[in-house]
Amino acid sequence: MLISPDIVAATHQWLGHLSGERRLAAGTLEAYGRDTRQFFAFLAGYHGGAPKLADLSHLKPTDIRAFLAERRREGIESRTLMRQLAALRSLFRYLEREGLALASPFAAVRSPRIAKGLPRPLPPQAARALADADIRLGEERPQWVLARDAAVLSLLYGSGLRIAEALSLRRKDAPGARDSLIVTGKGNKTRGVPVLPQVAKLIEDYIAACPYPLPPEGPLFVGAKGGPLSPRIIQLAMASLRGALGLPESATPHALRHSFATHLLARGGDLRTIQELLGHASLSTTQVYTAVDMERLMASYRAAHPRA
Repeated sequence: MLISPDIVAATHQWLGHLSGERRLAAGTLEAYGRDTRQFFAFLAGYHGGAPKLADLSHLKPTDIRAFLAERRREGIESRTLMRQLAALRSLFRYLEREGLALASPFAAVRSPRIAKGLPRPLPPQAARALADADIRLGEERPQWVLARDAAVLSLLYGSGLRIAEALSLRRKDAPGARDSLIVTGKGNKTRGVPVLPQVAKLIEDYIAACPYPLPPEGPLFVGAKGGPLSPRIIQLAMASLRGALGLPESATPHALRHSFATHLLARGGDLRTIQELLGHASLSTTQVYTAVDMERLMASYRAAHPRA
């Protein structure tokens, strides 16, 4: 057994603490649980036996660095390594408070450096075209599925939603005659976002075409068998549209959220308002879009100026 039962139990208690008191998102909790299992499985192989909870007090910075180095050799990127290190630090701080281990070895380990890349928005015309269900009429898909995908993608671009936020909407959340809706974002924080009439119409068309009952408390967007819709299905739909529209690999569902922010900023949108619409906790997170817009302006300048 690669992970001892007492470590498994302590990890479950920590995840319960994060869920109940910190209210972390389900996706984050799943990733943190996977990260810690990988770490303890690595320790079992590294030291020739599954460690017990009492052994964690003897953990050294070299053990942590060896784990990160092994993950790096496996091709894991810096952003994922940073998340794994954050998960382990959180776990060991919890264990230290419980008197079960020490968190100090992690203080001697530097976080991986992440090369800061700019978001890659889509051109406005391409972003609008993604909401056109007719582009995929040649595919062997029911019409209601094409209408559903168009409605979801239009929400990502028209309201700047994360894909998880769009798919967590309930039937009773559908905008209908309203021009806004309330979404639940990271950390279970809610915010209001506008809904364009064109987007509301696409959602209405999907609801009318959907062959399954959509009870008020059930999911608004459902899969082929009537259950909750998986993000993977929307990613596959986006991949199909990339081919139809000749878009690059960077054209993902999340790129529509970047496009929402970048296009608003380019049309004179206020940065603080865009921050609120995106649900960013910090303005510095939103400010990356000013660099994207400046990059676009400079490209236009270089293309148009006679001396460029």
